[in-house]
Amino acid sequence: MVRSEPLDLGLACLLIGGEVERSFDVDRPLAVLDALTATARPHVPRDGGVRAAAEGLRVALGEQAGFAGFAEDYADLRSSLLHEVLRRGRGLPLLLSVVWLEVAARLDVRAYAVGLPGHVVVGIGDPEDEHVLVDPFAGGRLLTLSDVEHRVQATTGRALLAADLAPLPAADVLLRLLTNVRVLTTRQAPSLEAARTRLWAVELSLLLPKHPLDLRRERGELLVRLGRHLAGAEELELYAMAVEDVDEAASEQVRREARLARAQLN
Repeated sequence: MVRSEPLDLGLACLLIGGEVERSFDVDRPLAVLDALTATARPHVPRDGGVRAAAEGLRVALGEQAGFAGFAEDYADLRSSLLHEVLRRGRGLPLLLSVVWLEVAARLDVRAYAVGLPGHVVVGIGDPEDEHVLVDPFAGGRLLTLSDVEHRVQATTGRALLAADLAPLPAADVLLRLLTNVRVLTTRQAPSLEAARTRLWAVELSLLLPKHPLDLRRERGELLVRLGRHLAGAEELELYAMAVEDVDEAASEQVRREARLARAQLN
């Protein structure tokens, strides 16, 4: 799925949910998206311009359907699972943005994700020409340039850059989603369940065309923690080989971890 062109972002997000609910029917949330589209259609004029399209989507998705986010959603795994977001009407900014993108696509409204630091929003229109930004986490509130500048300044301490407003490719959206899942597990009390969740998030990230090399080390360490010592040691050794030319000290440290993992087999 993630190596096909164009990448079906909505379906890919739903398939991630299969790691949590192995038997859930993917057709059901797809039907929810179709129903949301049918509800939104009367509110989105075909030739009304980008602001009219954004306002129509806000009325349908934010006001009527109630899609929005809350601070407590950041601590809930369901907020990173599209089928749960569609069921509950709440989630993280990224997943709420995916809902907007999927409905917009079904309405032939041009829309794209924008990965602001720490917060994903949606652009409606042409990123190189007329467009507006909306915040699905805030129910679809229209964002001014001043709003965006303030968020970037508050999050990073720097001024807004043109790169901050660039469309976020679908594969990058998926990596950001899976990174959110990994970060969530670090905030939870250490447990085997948290380690298993982190492992599937790492393994799905490794399926993406581009991903951080450090995920290999993370996967090896998680496998060892979950008792799969041989598989973990092999993954750690592969990582050590990959980085030995650029970071010899790190490579040797990981090789030691691999030897310790193998020793636990005795």
